[in-house]
Amino acid sequence: MSLQMELVAITLDCPDPLALAAFYQQATGFEPHPKSDAEFAGLNREDGLFIGFQRVEDYRTPSWPGQIVPQQLHICFKVAESLDEAEARLLELGAGKPDHQPHGDKARVLTDPAGHPFCIVTR
Repeated sequence: MSLQMELVAITLDCPDPLALAAFYQQATGFEPHPKSDAEFAGLNREDGLFIGFQRVEDYRTPSWPGQIVPQQLHICFKVAESLDEAEARLLELGAGKPDHQPHGDKARVLTDPAGHPFCIVTR
C-alpha cells in the first residue's frame, strides 16, 4: 500500500525573501502571505499551495548546469502563452536565461533573480 501525500509547500533559500516573493508573485499571480517579512516571505495559491522564501546568510547562487554549487531544486511551470511570450515577460521581471537549453522547443530553462533554475512549458 502506497502512502498518499499532497504537496502543500515549497520553500526556497535566497538572499532577499521579499524581492524573490515579488518576482514569483508577478510571474504566477499567487497572493502574498500577510505575515511575509525580510526573513521569510510567502505566496499562497487558491488551492492551498504555498511557496516560501527564506533568507540565508552567505547565500550562494546555483551554478546550473554545472554542479560547483548544486541547483538543489528545480521547479517547472506550465504557461498559457507561447514560450517566447512567457520568456520575454519573465526576463522583464528579472529572470535570467542560461546559455544551456537542454529541452529544445519543448521547454525553456530560466533562472529566478536568486539564481534558482526553473522551466516553463506550454499547456
